[in-house]
Amino acid sequence: MCILIVTHVVAKNDGQGRVNYEIARAALEAGHEVTLLASAADSALAAHPRARFVKIAPSKLPSRLVQYQLFAWRTAVWIAAHRDAFDVIHVNGFITWARAHVNAVHFVHDGWYRCGFYPFRARRGAYHAYQVLYTRLNAWCERWALRRAEAIVPVSAKVAQEVAALGIADARLHVIHNGVDFDEFAPGASERERFGLPRDPFMALFAGDLRMSRKNLDTVLRALRETPPHVHLAVAGILRNSPYPALAQSLGVADRVHFLDLVKDMPALMRSVDAFVFPSRYEPLGLVLLEAMAAALPVVTARTAGGAEMIEAGASRDDPHGTHDPHDAAPTEDAPHTGPAAGIVLDDPDDAAALATALVQLATDRVAARQMGEAARQRAATLGWPRMAERYLALYEEVRTPAPRAARAPHSIAAARP
Repeated sequence: MCILIVTHVVAKNDGQGRVNYEIARAALEAGHEVTLLASAADSALAAHPRARFVKIAPSKLPSRLVQYQLFAWRTAVWIAAHRDAFDVIHVNGFITWARAHVNAVHFVHDGWYRCGFYPFRARRGAYHAYQVLYTRLNAWCERWALRRAEAIVPVSAKVAQEVAALGIADARLHVIHNGVDFDEFAPGASERERFGLPRDPFMALFAGDLRMSRKNLDTVLRALRETPPHVHLAVAGILRNSPYPALAQSLGVADRVHFLDLVKDMPALMRSVDAFVFPSRYEPLGLVLLEAMAAALPVVTARTAGGAEMIEAGASRDDPHGTHDPHDAAPTEDAPHTGPAAGIVLDDPDDAAALATALVQLATDRVAARQMGEAARQRAATLGWPRMAERYLALYEEVRTPAPRAARAPHSIAAARP
């Protein structure tokens, strides 16, 4: 096949970029030809003899709203000139004004806007008004893009429900969870001293963007106040401009919260803690949750976080969300479930008391916590990057449109910069 992947970044150190990187790598290994239409791409991947990187230079105009729209327009112009060269065009949400065969959905702006935890209000000032405009415009563009794609790939059952709420038929939905490096995040010896963490306390880990209220560290800190002194929290994320160290101080838990700033060796950190806490107020599917599962950590999360379907009792090793093959249509709720819980799922991400109870439960019953961690790792075994890429390639075969023989030469395409 001749495959075109349209995304902003194709790289191993970027969430959505890693997904596209693994798909492209698997496609090249399978003998397909891949063109990457992006602003940045992994240099080794782009240098592959069957790969082509067509760079869309990032716009220097102000605001992401303008920058993303310009990227969408420029990629659409390029695709219109070269569409016949490709069997499959893969895009990611609303990223181009061009029609695609496969659209992978990593975030649903309409779902974020309507989830009940959206923090912005247009009347609260210019910044809030801009955020509302940005969200609503992207929601409209996403709906437009999804209705024009042949196959839609939500990255979790939660995302599939949000896409279906836009009026997309279930038959067009193919849930494929993102992957995880099962070997890199294998459990092992603790290295707490390396990270400056105390040796004895029960240590939960929170990892994410510390500038976003959506990630919900504030509730975790309030919950920590209701736990015994031997329960501590490690926090991994960029501290610059973060309000949470001051909040921890005001809540009287600063001595039990260990802010580590940006951590590059996340596998080693996860081997050094006892649990992972991820009560995001809105999350399509965080890769860090899958990494924690692979590291055999019991997970405390909330139903508002994509991936929660893999934590509760009932998700089996062969069926990560206990409902269907992730390559098949959208999930159903009445299929039989098997398998132990891989953690604890909260109904309300802002329920600090329930979160505190969950942390105390794990800290008190270490045997049960280890069993949850083992169940988490077993489920992560079904979510490796090769398996994810295999599912995408199988879907490509289903939707491919054979290009005219004379046009099937992506490597003759000039690396134009629209």
